[in-house]
Amino acid sequence: MSQEMGVGLLRRHRDFRLLWCGETAGKFGASVTAVAMPLIAVSTLHASTLEVGVLSASAWLPWLVIGLPVGAWVDRMRRRPVMLAAAAVSFLLFLVIPVAARTGHLNVGLLVVIALLTGTAAVFFQTAYSAYLPSILAPEDQPEGNAKLHGSASAAQIAGLGSAGLIGQVAGAVNAMFANAATFLFSLLCLASIRDREPRRERTTAHSKALLSEVGEGLRLVAGDPWLRTLTLFGAASNLALMGYQSIQVVFLVHTVDLAPGAVGGLIAAASTGGVVGALTTRRIAGRIGTARAMLLFELGLAIFALLIPATSAGAGLLLFATGGFCVSAGVVAGNVIKASFQQRYCPPELLGRLTASAAFLNYGTIPLGALLGGWLGTVFDLRTAMWITTAGVPVAALILVFSPIGRSRDLPTAPRPRNDPGYVHPHSEPSPRSH
Repeated sequence: MSQEMGVGLLRRHRDFRLLWCGETAGKFGASVTAVAMPLIAVSTLHASTLEVGVLSASAWLPWLVIGLPVGAWVDRMRRRPVMLAAAAVSFLLFLVIPVAARTGHLNVGLLVVIALLTGTAAVFFQTAYSAYLPSILAPEDQPEGNAKLHGSASAAQIAGLGSAGLIGQVAGAVNAMFANAATFLFSLLCLASIRDREPRRERTTAHSKALLSEVGEGLRLVAGDPWLRTLTLFGAASNLALMGYQSIQVVFLVHTVDLAPGAVGGLIAAASTGGVVGALTTRRIAGRIGTARAMLLFELGLAIFALLIPATSAGAGLLLFATGGFCVSAGVVAGNVIKASFQQRYCPPELLGRLTASAAFLNYGTIPLGALLGGWLGTVFDLRTAMWITTAGVPVAALILVFSPIGRSRDLPTAPRPRNDPGYVHPHSEPSPRSH
């Protein structure tokens, strides 16, 4: 039944289909970048572990610097033009890398600058995209739409990771940037073809408040609500640990496990297949045991397997990395599907951009810190020890969920949050006496 509904949504909703194609292409390009950029730094520019950590941090640093005001700006503007501009900027910037390599101007500093600029474009795109989706989907279609988007994004990530490693092996990691730029061009064309036109924002309401006041309203929304506060704190702690090991996993696999670039991409792609499984099974499992309990299952139960990753060795020992990464990827994507559907229904529409930016400021703001932490630990200790320390933080972060309203509930709230009640807790979110 759910499968028929999923196909129906794509067939009957042209604008969602275009958004789905464009977002999937963008995720493919982003996953190519995640492998190709560190490979360029390590294999072409002979960067140190710390430099690779700084490079990984640079892509996420804009969330920490401009994430909050971007949320207020996006709430003042139509979302699709913002996404179009961000995709166009990313397309042009990623073309700079192979051009610089061919003219002899490529260096680690340039990679860092491009990572910072494309990261800035990603802040605008992701904030606008998260607030735009509910405007083209009815509330009853949003859980399915989120599952579709996260599932296809995971599949695109798998293909991108494998492609980046393969291109790096055959034609050089620098040439992977051509494929990356092409994906953003395709995303741009898909977004430009969407027919739905958002209404213009009313200036009397959009510009009547100072920017700082609007930013503060988004922060108060997150801080004052127990559900949003819990999910935001968990996301921040989880991303710190996740990026801690992901920022150095390419260096770990190349230098410690002694894998070739093509094998690195293939192994990371295999581990990422868990994301597809997580997206496909989320709604069924959440419907059976409850959304809050499913969140704990995915984010804590599967996160424990992260401890297999640092035990990776050559040969059969590669299965440890694949298994650990598979479980972590499944848990993260499934948790994101549940969280996205919850926020889109729970948050007042006029505040969704600010909620997205405020939560992302804390969630994504820890990612550059995690990247720097991973690079620093890989310099102070050996790479395997650094991987042990950072992967251990993945299940530890999920304890935030356990000691919160989520840990005492069957379901997350299913009704919109009252606009002026920051302490609201939906009664249906209390523990259910029986399981369906």
